[in-house]
Amino acid sequence: MLRPPQTGAPAVLKIVIAGGFGAGKTTAVGAVSEITPLSTEEYLTEASADVDSLAGVEAKQTTTVAFDFGRLSLPDAPVPLELFLFGTPGQDRFVDLWYDLARGAVGAVVLVDTRRLESSFTPVSFFEDIGLPFIVAINQFDGAHRYPPDQVRTALELPPSVPVVTCDARDPNHVAGVLLTLVDHALNHATASRLHRAATSSLQDA
Repeated sequence: MLRPPQTGAPAVLKIVIAGGFGAGKTTAVGAVSEITPLSTEEYLTEASADVDSLAGVEAKQTTTVAFDFGRLSLPDAPVPLELFLFGTPGQDRFVDLWYDLARGAVGAVVLVDTRRLESSFTPVSFFEDIGLPFIVAINQFDGAHRYPPDQVRTALELPPSVPVVTCDARDPNHVAGVLLTLVDHALNHATASRLHRAATSSLQDA
């Protein structure tokens, strides 16, 4: 979602924050939101034990069942921005909902928990399939082994064009930096796409 700014008004961008179950999406939205985040967290119950593995995140007691929403204004960015943040539910069974949340977004952040790296393949593949620009942010959990971004890139089979950064999803400055990296990546992707279309059109007209 990109709304051209009026004179003196910020550019409004919709951003999706995705990732596997327990990767820190709700935490990231809450860390930077200037409003009280809208959250659809529900307590985990025994009924979900067979489908929501807690291996590696045994202390987790709740999960997002629809989406999280927050807002962040960045008036001092090179172009003033107002970011609408939509955090997805992490389980694969909610993929159909991801399509709705991604509609109109300028890009996505895939939060990665290296303790459960396998849960990152589905969101990465999802954004690749729908053609939405995304970056990968490695959420550095306390006590988790620190893997260099290049190792995570290799493990997830990411092309060099996808930025991979590290962050602490609890730190507002870290999360804001990740969001700015995504915005920059998405704008560069849009510029490259326009140039490609223009070049293709010129070749067809020749």
